[in-house]
This record gives sequence, C-alpha cells and structure tokens, in this order.
Amino acid sequence: MLAALSIEALGARFRDGSATPSAAARDYLARIEALDPKVRAFMTVTPDVALAQAAEADARFEAGAPRGSLDGVPIALKDVLCTRGIRTACGSKILERFVPPYDATVVRRLQEAGTVLLGKLNMDEFAMGSSTENSAFFTTRNPWDLGRVPGGSSGGSAAAVAADLAAATFGTDTGGSIRQPAAFCGNVGLKPTYGRVSRYGLVAFASSLDQIGPFTKTVADAALVLRVIAGADPMDSTAAVVPVPDYRAALAGGVAGLRIGIPREYFIDGMDPEVERAVRAAVDVLRGLGAKTEEVSLPHTEYGLAAYYLIGPAEASSNLARYDGVKYGLRLPGARDVIEMESRTRAAGFGREVKRRIMLGTYALSAGYYDAYYGQALRVRTLVARDFQTAFQTVDAIVAPTTPGVAFKIGEKEDPLQMYLNDVFTIPTSLAGLPGVSLPAGFTLAGLPIGLQVIGKAYDEATVLRVAHAYERATDWHARKPALS
Repeated sequence: MLAALSIEALGARFRDGSATPSAAARDYLARIEALDPKVRAFMTVTPDVALAQAAEADARFEAGAPRGSLDGVPIALKDVLCTRGIRTACGSKILERFVPPYDATVVRRLQEAGTVLLGKLNMDEFAMGSSTENSAFFTTRNPWDLGRVPGGSSGGSAAAVAADLAAATFGTDTGGSIRQPAAFCGNVGLKPTYGRVSRYGLVAFASSLDQIGPFTKTVADAALVLRVIAGADPMDSTAAVVPVPDYRAALAGGVAGLRIGIPREYFIDGMDPEVERAVRAAVDVLRGLGAKTEEVSLPHTEYGLAAYYLIGPAEASSNLARYDGVKYGLRLPGARDVIEMESRTRAAGFGREVKRRIMLGTYALSAGYYDAYYGQALRVRTLVARDFQTAFQTVDAIVAPTTPGVAFKIGEKEDPLQMYLNDVFTIPTSLAGLPGVSLPAGFTLAGLPIGLQVIGKAYDEATVLRVAHAYERATDWHARKPALS
C-alpha cells in the first residue's frame, strides 16, 4: 500500500519506476473515501486537483526531470492556509463560504516543489483549541481510539497522517497546536522557529506567535519538508533572512557528545505516570546513544500559561476585528443599520471559544487594565525567553514531555481551564519563539501514543531534528499503525 510509505520511501518508488504519483494519489483518495467518514479529518477533498497535479508529476518522472524530494508526494493542508480557488473556512461559520483569491507562500512553495494536494483539514475554529472540538462543523476523531480527540488545533492534520490519509500535512502552532496533536496521534509534528517560515496567507490568530509546520511519518520526512517551506519572503517581514540548511543531511550526525537538558519544571504533580515513565526512558535511550544529559531549570514555566492566555487573546481580539460582515464571509440580513448588522453577524458567526477569547483579549487591552494584564504578560514572556537563553548556555537541546497526559475522550474536558492545561509544556517554547518537535516515545497500556518533545535554540532546527532522528532510529514507536479498517 503506497499510502503507508514515508515521503522518502515513496520518492524512491517514483524514481525506480515501481510506482507513480498518480498511483499514489489514487491510493490515498481511495483510503480517504473509505476511512475519513470515521476519522473526519478532511474539511474538503480535492480529487480533481490531486489527479491533475499527479499526472503532471508523472510526466516529470517519465522525462527524468523530477523537481526534487517532494515531487508527486500527496499532502493536505490545515484549513487556515489560503488556497486560491479552494475554500478556506478556518473551522468557522463566519468564513464558511470564503474562497481566497491567492495562495499562501507555503502553499505556493509546495506547489513549486511538485506536491499533490489531496484537500483541506479540519481544525479548531481560528486555531483556538486543543481538541478540534471547537470546529464549527464537526469533531475530528483520534485514529488510535475513535472515541477520543486528536488534539488541536491542528487535529485534522495530525489525524490524517496517523491514519495514512496523506503522506504529510501542514498545521499551525501558536501555543502547541502542532506538537500537542502530534503527540496525541503518534506522529512527528515540527514547530519551526518564529520567522523561519513565511506566514503570508496564514489566517492570523496571534501574529507574534503563529507559525506553520509539518506533520510527517518520520523525522527525515520533516527535514525534507522544512527545507522546502522555509526561508525569507518579501510578502512577510517577519520571515527572517537567514540561511536554510540541508536538514536531511544534518541528521547523520547522531547525538554522541551532544549536551541535552532535562527541565525539572516539566515533570510535575498530576502528570500521567505513564507519560513520565516513557519520557524518562527516552532520555535513557539518548544517554545510551552517547548524549550527555543534565538537569536544567526553566523557572518561569509555571507562569507561561497565564501569560499566553493574555497575549494570544489580545492579539486575536485585534486580528478578528476584520470579520465584520463587510469585507469577508458571513453577513446576516435584515439589520436596521451597520452596527446591528455587524453585531448580529459576529454573534452568529463566531463560536463560544472564539467569543471567550475576543472578550478576554479586549478586556486585557482596555484602558486602565493594559499594564496590569497585557503589559505584565509581555514581561513574563521576556522572562520565559531568558530562561531558555540561560539553559542553552550549557546544553545543545532540551528534551521533555510534549503533554502531561494522552488523548482524552471527546467531551471529557468541558472546563476551559482544564483544556488549556494540555498546552502547559508547549506554550513556553512558543512564547520564546523557539523550534520544537514532538515524536512518538511510547504507548500507554491502553494503546494511546505518548509524545517526546525536543526543543532547540532559535533557528537551530537542524539540532532539534538530529536529536529526534537519533531517538527515532533507536526505537520503533513510529512504525506502529492504528487498527483502522
């Protein structure tokens, strides 16, 4: 089955002529038709686009002129990335019929690399959530247990890779929305450094935090994909002008002699003991591979969650002001004036969690409270970043749990605060703008995946991926597949 192969293995089949991009696309489309009614990862499936792009890739391989390592590879995109002519709803009723007139830079770069677009993936509304239960349309299910969530907000992206419904998918990470669902679904999820990947064409949630990254079946695949999507972009001033290394080549270095920090604040009371055991066992594996491990401290970790839930909503309240019934998407008819039209449109178009964050952010930015809440949160953000700077003076990378628990049951966490706690180990990295990857590090006795997080210095994704690759090669957790039929 071609759909079970990694990008590297699929590319090898294309090059030796034992498979074609069209055959791979048909295999994936058949699997989506058979299994997605159970998983519900896809918002939109684009078979005509996929088969046309695959046929073009066929011709390039027949001519002996493929475009590179991603040519002909079937992918899918979180429904927050603008795609020209294809609906981009962001999991929200207010954008239910929005069809962008342009492609995001990441989308354009993937097209230029020859990838085959299978469709768009479900998500929490405007990327606000940790379970994909906040999608205005339906809840995506975890392929390892269809009664549990896939994580969020990029739950559709993680579930699609876990169920072999795409060779790679793309999501966004604002406070953990790539790494947390990757941990819940047992695949590789990479959040690049803030500024490493252009955000042009990404529908904004919190502009100082949002970052685009891949979900893949292996670390090597993530390395291949990152090289294609990374780099400066004149359309996004926050996309840094820094060299983009050959991440795949850098994987060969191993971890012998690397200094790896274990943050004491990431092993807390209340975390799932099976998660703690698995992560400590992963540290032993890295130590056995020659890495030098030592305890480090990130003392402001406990304040990261509170700071994030002021900064993120504050930026969201500003970004989402553009959805006023005039410029984009939904507009309710029958209002007496523009104020009533805007009020009724936003009341009907936004879901409960989005409204909660808009109100929280607006309050935090309001006169008389700005310094007490938003200003204080920014000061905490600086302290969190300094924690990492201090730690990286003595270590090359940090290894920690991705989440304190594993995938929970659908509907289990109705209290927003309990939901927010899922991101307690991913948010500090986001506040500091650093790269991080989650990869499989074991399973609970109930058969649910456990995620290991590797965090690196700014723009040092090469070391992050190198550590993750070394661990992956020493274990076989990534080779397990959920029993879907």
